[in-house]
Amino acid sequence: MKEKYDKCWGDIDKMNLLMFVACILYPRQKLKYLEFALSVMSSSEKACEMMQNLKESLYELFDEYKPPLHSTYSQLSVPTHVSLGEPQQKMKRRMQALYKKRELEICGEDKTSELDKYIAEANEEFVEDFDILLWWKVNSPRFPTLSKMARYVLAISVSTVASESALSTGGRVLDRYRSSLTPKIVQALVYTQDWIRKSSSQEDIKTIEEQIQNLDKIENDFSWNASEPTLN
Repeated sequence: MKEKYDKCWGDIDKMNLLMFVACILYPRQKLKYLEFALSVMSSSEKACEMMQNLKESLYELFDEYKPPLHSTYSQLSVPTHVSLGEPQQKMKRRMQALYKKRELEICGEDKTSELDKYIAEANEEFVEDFDILLWWKVNSPRFPTLSKMARYVLAISVSTVASESALSTGGRVLDRYRSSLTPKIVQALVYTQDWIRKSSSQEDIKTIEEQIQNLDKIENDFSWNASEPTLN
């Protein structure tokens, strides 16, 4: 077991970077905690190298989820001129929208990105019963892109399980024979497996094998009769 564990987790270079990204998206840890953990797990030079690669991958992933700039322009579409006859509040909002659109056209997006703001904020306190999904739901208006990113990244660990407790998926993959078993055969296998575990004599095992053969014969006869065409 230790050998299989080291094969997947022993070498830090072979670990999936998404696991580190999930750590960053945890509001109680973020980059500072991850940097500390990497320095404990490996040398300082290796930790610096890993942090550099991780930051590059993190920003690349963030750019994939970030909406394109033209969609921001479309949300700020306003007339290019303002009539002096408009109500004062309405004219003020139009002027603010025009100014914001002008800033985006000249300077591009905000230099302090949503990701930078999230990382710069102080970490949440280590309290019991911290609900990370609720935290992202509440803070989604502040971090719309990051909340969408967290929804997919944090779900990966929940939807993947190492089978047989040995970090190997080979034993749990259904082949075309195992996936085509009828409910009766599956039920018979479950029952006979329980009987075999409780049986201590070879005679009982032999009797069970005969019962299995009889069940197979009944199943085959039933399938054959069902496949025969009916005569009018």
